[in-house]
Amino acid sequence: MGVPVYQRILDLFETEGVNTLFGIPDPNFVHMFVEAERRGWTVVSPHHEESAGFMAEAVSRMTGKPGLCIGTLGPGVANLAGAMMCAKVENSPVVYLGGQRARITERRVRRGRIQFVRQEGLFAPSVKYSASIEYADQTDEIVHEALRRAMSGTPGPAYIEYPAHVLLEELDVPDPLPPSAYRLVNQTAGALEVAEAATLIRQAESPILLVGHGVHTSRTAESVKALADLMACPVIQTSGGTSFIAGLEDRTFPYGFSPAAVEAVVTSDLCVALGTELGEPVHYGKTRHWADNNATRKWIYVEQDPTAIGVNRPVDVALVGDLRGVVPQLVDALREHPRQPSENLERWIKQDADKLAESADSAPSGKTPIHPARFVVEATKAFPSDGIMVRDGGATVIFQWTYSQAKPHDVLWNQNFGHLGTGLPYAVGASVADGAKRPVMLVTSDSSFLFHIAELETAARLKLPLVCVVGVDHQWGLEVGVYKRTFEQPSPQPGVHWSKHVRFDKIAEGLDCHGEYVEKEEEIGPAIKRAYASGRTAVVHVCIDPKANSEEMPNYAEFRTWYAEGTQ
Repeated sequence: MGVPVYQRILDLFETEGVNTLFGIPDPNFVHMFVEAERRGWTVVSPHHEESAGFMAEAVSRMTGKPGLCIGTLGPGVANLAGAMMCAKVENSPVVYLGGQRARITERRVRRGRIQFVRQEGLFAPSVKYSASIEYADQTDEIVHEALRRAMSGTPGPAYIEYPAHVLLEELDVPDPLPPSAYRLVNQTAGALEVAEAATLIRQAESPILLVGHGVHTSRTAESVKALADLMACPVIQTSGGTSFIAGLEDRTFPYGFSPAAVEAVVTSDLCVALGTELGEPVHYGKTRHWADNNATRKWIYVEQDPTAIGVNRPVDVALVGDLRGVVPQLVDALREHPRQPSENLERWIKQDADKLAESADSAPSGKTPIHPARFVVEATKAFPSDGIMVRDGGATVIFQWTYSQAKPHDVLWNQNFGHLGTGLPYAVGASVADGAKRPVMLVTSDSSFLFHIAELETAARLKLPLVCVVGVDHQWGLEVGVYKRTFEQPSPQPGVHWSKHVRFDKIAEGLDCHGEYVEKEEEIGPAIKRAYASGRTAVVHVCIDPKANSEEMPNYAEFRTWYAEGTQ
């Protein structure tokens, strides 16, 4: 008996370790959904396909494996467009499956066809690879190529479309090939280059490790910890790589927002860059904080995409390969010759710890509504130490850069693309990937939370241990600030305010979640504690000061340098 195409697609993803499927169970995909559930896959049906795409992206970030998401023909695939573009910019390997009318329908000379548009051409620019399974026996080669492209070089999304006429066709095929048979897996760097890099590290007096988003999405924290221990140096976080590696929390400093990080960067004579594009948020590794020693500082750059080497800045040693393969090579090369701790490391550790404590003390207190800085301090103080942190929002995220008191080992947020509304879907996807074992905290604002608020029902239905802590100022806070800085007071502010009667705790209760309403700062921690103790998905509505949220964003000038540098 042959294997139907929809079953074969699941077989091919199973060999990659994928066993989670997101999408709305439209009639085009009922066979695939039933078969996935029969196999024991986790099948999640949210309320919007864009949410499904964000959830699948969160799974890829949490597992290091491809995400998988489905959109039905026409409107379903259209709804995936935002998630596709986000995955492209965030370098997330998500494979999107799109249904389509049978090709006989497409090729007819007709008008008024139902749920029909030529989809592939619309989405090809938003993905690394786009293809249509025109014939059933193309299934393996097209799925393999999608996975190959998604996981190779700079990771990113792929789109596979299959018309209705191929879905139930049967194939006579052998067992699926393992990933290593059709794509590079854990690619290592050349031995000569690794030896050269090890020599530079041993010779350096003030090296730093620059750790980006890719370290966490590749799930290489353990080997990076071993490398950091051998280098005995500070770890500098990019704004996209804000997860803390277990055991390195005290000597991990956020680039640009920590005085210790700035001094470590300015005085460094070697930078080992892992999992980062060296983009605008780190000033391409050559201007602003890097400028003083730019002429003499050495660079070791670990990068999976050979075409990315030297694009944003020259490097001294390029280690082309997967972090999962290259970082263990560096660890082996340095194992017999560990460095002595950097001269200023202990002072920087104390300086950063003092700065963290100072931020908690300096956040304005006793205000009603609550100052957003105090909101962040109290919310992140209540973050469970083993939890998963998800961030969303404009001003709210900027306040978190300065005032967060938590050092989570898993953080998800949308740094490169800046796509608001990803927070709740990311939180659902991250919790699903985690098997709903660890507590999840989403710290967000009302403006972002409203994008996909219906997914509270999805989280409640899945019984996820998720607490959404929402700073509510009834406005687009960051945008209000832009109006105020652009125009003389009183400034025009069209379209940035809404009803002050919205109660997110009540919305949560209506969607079968636990709700809390907070007006005083001392109530934030206890409300979060009760929310987790409820054993249900929960929302904590925190009333924050709209004026402070729009006018007092900390380190906003530093944030603006990302854009100023990018225009030079």
